[in-house]
Amino acid sequence: MRPVRLALITLLLVPATAAAQDPAPATPEPPPAPAPAPAPTPEPPPAPTPPAPTPPEPAAGRLSLKVADDEVLAGSRIRVEGRLTPAVRGETVKVRFVRGGKTLREVTVRAGDGTFVVGYRPRTGGRVTVRAVHEASASVGAARATPRHVTVIKPSARPGERSASVRWLQRKLALKHYAVSRSGVFDAATGRAVMAFRKVTGMARTEQATEDVFRRLDRGMGDFKVRYPQHGRHVEGDITRGVLALINPGGKVHRIYTTSPGAPATPTITGSFRVYLKTPGTNAKGMVHSSYFIRGYAVHGYASVPPYPASHGCFRIPIPNAAYVYDWMKLGTRVDAYR
Repeated sequence: MRPVRLALITLLLVPATAAAQDPAPATPEPPPAPAPAPAPTPEPPPAPTPPAPTPPEPAAGRLSLKVADDEVLAGSRIRVEGRLTPAVRGETVKVRFVRGGKTLREVTVRAGDGTFVVGYRPRTGGRVTVRAVHEASASVGAARATPRHVTVIKPSARPGERSASVRWLQRKLALKHYAVSRSGVFDAATGRAVMAFRKVTGMARTEQATEDVFRRLDRGMGDFKVRYPQHGRHVEGDITRGVLALINPGGKVHRIYTTSPGAPATPTITGSFRVYLKTPGTNAKGMVHSSYFIRGYAVHGYASVPPYPASHGCFRIPIPNAAYVYDWMKLGTRVDAYR
């Protein structure tokens, strides 16, 4: 059993010896320390907020008004033209028509292209003031126009009346060369001029200054149409219309008068004649300041000058007009009488 024991001992000793001969296991190296994290980059301070841009100052505004006529008839349109500068799209202007502190009309109009037009039809006479204002905007500063004034004319007048209507009537008749006073009072001379105007325009032969007379004058009617402009300085007697006109060279009307030519039984002779005799003063037949152009036919003043043909063939004119016409007509002045 000795060999067996020996083998057993040997068997037991061999692993121990082998184990003793193995090198000791290496101590594991600790894992490398992690690299330190980089320090965070400091964020730059925020940039300062730029100040809000200052809006530009609005341009200085200028506003003006112009009325087409500083006098209009009641019922006619007051036409107003305006201008706002600088011209900026979207801008507006407030326009007011005022009379006696009372607003007759207020309207806001666009003035984007710099100009505007507005109108108003007053129904009664009086003085109307036109005002305009532009409220300040981001583009155009506030502006106020110089007010404009319009006289609204009552379109009628009566004998003895003193008014703006009479002054308007007299001025319009004078512009058409009717022999009229400029007194501002509806006097006899004004009545005679109204009569002549009515005759020329084919109206009823009266001295009434009705609305129709005013409207026709406002439309520019009442011109005397010269038939013989080539006759130089001459007189034309229109028998049909019952008017006498003094004509300057070039066919320009000087003055127009109402006249009463020959009655149907004693008609005025038609034709072209020349003054051959002049007698001042009043003769036995009541003829005043007579300028004879053929036989006993003359242009002369007379107490009765009806609106129809009533003379013995002469051209009767009102006595207040006789002296002026007599002085204007000279010996040799041509007189054209026609129907």
